[in-house]
Amino acid sequence: MNISEFDYELPENLIAQMPADKRQNSRMMVLDRQNHTIEHKHFYDITDYIDSDTILVLNNTKVMPARIYGTKDTGAKIEILLLEKDNSQTAGDFWHCLIKPSKKIKPETIISVSEDLKIRAVKRLEDDGEWLIELLHTQDLFEILHKIGNVPLPPYIERKLNKEELRSFDRERYQTVYAKDEGSVAAPTAGLHFTKEILQKLQDKGVEIAYVTLNVGLGTFRPVKCENILDHKMHSETFEITKETADKINNAKANGKKLIAVGTTTVRTLETAFQKYGKIQACKDHSELFIYPPYEFKVIDNLITNFHLPKSTLLMLVSALAGKDFIFEAYHEAIKEHYRFFSYGDCMFIK
Repeated sequence: MNISEFDYELPENLIAQMPADKRQNSRMMVLDRQNHTIEHKHFYDITDYIDSDTILVLNNTKVMPARIYGTKDTGAKIEILLLEKDNSQTAGDFWHCLIKPSKKIKPETIISVSEDLKIRAVKRLEDDGEWLIELLHTQDLFEILHKIGNVPLPPYIERKLNKEELRSFDRERYQTVYAKDEGSVAAPTAGLHFTKEILQKLQDKGVEIAYVTLNVGLGTFRPVKCENILDHKMHSETFEITKETADKINNAKANGKKLIAVGTTTVRTLETAFQKYGKIQACKDHSELFIYPPYEFKVIDNLITNFHLPKSTLLMLVSALAGKDFIFEAYHEAIKEHYRFFSYGDCMFIK
């Protein structure tokens, strides 16, 4: 299967630079696979589409302020994006990260970030800027990050507004209202549309709600560079399913309830767990699952998701669920109707 089959042209003005004025006011395209119909709604209408015979599963990961800036002893400015902690080391605080410009860094280079944080480059891991580094800090790392770090927004979000105001704004809006476990470098963006009021309204209808945690890393967003998508290898991302969640899901499925996943990260968590264990069970594990047509879904029935980048693994996943032709028909409709795309954009409900 060729990567060009998952390409499309998107006018630049449809890439959302800011979220909707209120989370629930995002537009929502509803795809009915059975009847092959498309409806245009708003996210606050989601409560009309989810009934009590449903379990809704969300990813409660929390975005770290993982983008930090430092300088070499030469004065050269360096940008660091922390990806994940390396737990294979017996001592010290080692992390995988991206460094820009990577070519200016050599093993043992020291990067000064603040009075409380310095970084020692250990070794290059990949050709595209990934490094193993040691963080040298005098107080709790996350306390430091919350003082000096920035939310790592995607590179296609470019804005010329007051940086300090935006820093505070993005820390609130580039985070789901139910975010709990800090560890992601990107938000599970389908969940950004939910409010506490909508979740409560669904619960009042009798909808069960469960949470998983997948720490979003490069695996979700790294572009597919192979001509043949079968040659693409996903980066590993860690996830956790609690016993409470596993029991809820298994009981719901046993009672014939539909499972609606919120976001592709939730899909990959649940489908990976089933693939590894033959059921949903409590576990801490990792996912390298690459879902593309004609994948047969074992756990999820429906999906709430955003509009994804051309040639991305996310676009391939939704194509596997709804059918590639139907997805591309929907995307062309979304462009025609001026939907807003990508992380801060509008969403789609595949029913």
